[in-house]
Amino acid sequence: MSQHKVVLLLGSNLGDQKKNLETALEKLKDAGNEIISISEFLTSDPVEFESSNIFCNIAAIILTKLSPIQLLNRIKGIEKEMGRINDSAVTEGYTDRIIDIDIVKFNGIKFISKRLEIPHQKNLFEREFSRILLKDFI
Repeated sequence: MSQHKVVLLLGSNLGDQKKNLETALEKLKDAGNEIISISEFLTSDPVEFESSNIFCNIAAIILTKLSPIQLLNRIKGIEKEMGRINDSAVTEGYTDRIIDIDIVKFNGIKFISKRLEIPHQKNLFEREFSRILLKDFI
């Protein structure tokens, strides 16, 4: 089974944000993924919703044997395990969250389904914080 190179963005704006990001990375590793690179932490204002809680964000490159949908399912499981209640795909809007993990790129493929779009267009082209984090990763 081959390894796939995946670029992720992680963010948190509730609780101990840096610890939340570190915990999410550990859970990704525990699920059999290899973390090969992590960016510096970057703080940013919420995007596309109002909140007084600032985000802490990082980018990571992982190697995985999972398919895009399998990885998405694992990520959603991690978010739920960590206490994320509202998923923006379900609520059709953004809210404060303990953890958010986005698949930005996956082996350079294009993949579009109801639940997942790769590459993640908003993170690549529209969001300033993600462009800063991803500049050395893509």
